[in-house]
Amino acid sequence: MSYLQCCGALHQRHADSGELGAADASMLMRSRYSAYVLDRLDYLLATWHASTRPAHLGPNEPGLKWLGLEVKAHHVQDADHATVEFVARSKFGGRAHRLHEISRFVREDSVWYYLAGEMR
Repeated sequence: MSYLQCCGALHQRHADSGELGAADASMLMRSRYSAYVLDRLDYLLATWHASTRPAHLGPNEPGLKWLGLEVKAHHVQDADHATVEFVARSKFGGRAHRLHEISRFVREDSVWYYLAGEMR
């Protein structure tokens, strides 16, 4: 699936109308990864649950290159709670980095939000 078919449509809808609309936690995870790659800080903050959202986010460090996302698992606990395990790879300062996290998501008023993550 291309960026425009997946995450780009979600990013554009948010930019145009402020609406959020990922179909499930896995799709939200993918759109958030793409937002990190593109420095879409507005989208990241909007999709972060208000109870755990930071006051602000800074842009990517100059020279940081995101290399890819692998979603390892998507578990639905019930209609409004899910987890997504992923590995995001990046390169910075000539060194490869790997971020392995199990993220928790909650759905409120039909909208999925990132709640918190546990590093692996």
